[in-house]
Amino acid sequence: MTTAKDLFIIAMDPGLKRSVGQGDLSLALAGAELIDLIRAGAVTVDRDRIVPDGPPTPDDRLLGEAAAALTRQAPYERIEDWLWRRGRDLSAAYQAALEEDGELTRKRSGRLPFGSERVEPVDTPARRRAADRWEEKEPVLAALASVVGIDCGRSDDEPGLDDEAVTTVVAIVHDAVMELEAVRQRRSIENSAFANLWRGP
Repeated sequence: MTTAKDLFIIAMDPGLKRSVGQGDLSLALAGAELIDLIRAGAVTVDRDRIVPDGPPTPDDRLLGEAAAALTRQAPYERIEDWLWRRGRDLSAAYQAALEEDGELTRKRSGRLPFGSERVEPVDTPARRRAADRWEEKEPVLAALASVVGIDCGRSDDEPGLDDEAVTTVVAIVHDAVMELEAVRQRRSIENSAFANLWRGP
């Protein structure tokens, strides 16, 4: 399993106090993929740019797609641009892949057969590995989860990220999620103003 799949499984936990936005999650998943590629030696980070650094081909299909999507010519792609490009509908891609692998199941909320469907992780070795990383408060998983509003209860004195490139990626994911939230708020204000205009005095 990859950090992105672990993050997706954690985000689908039915015990969460609030659901994670698909756009926020997609940006964080793109960041998680990039961190796994850094750790695999497939890329390095030069300031805020992603530099392909070797041929390692990940075993994971989605991570392989991420590696294949890298810009391999100078001046290379900025991390922020990568997050928005790679992150487009990425949470839906992970949901489809995990459902196909039997890692997720669809359940109806409530007792009625026509109630709304929700997706939940299945109790598999992959889910248990994700849960173990979560309970151990693994710094990268905890940091990315925190960006999308999932609190793992880490205290300030616990060890944080110890890799400068990974720290850079997490910080840029955080900024992108904040930017997305600002866009949402602006649209909400504009829609509200438009509705008020139609209602009149």
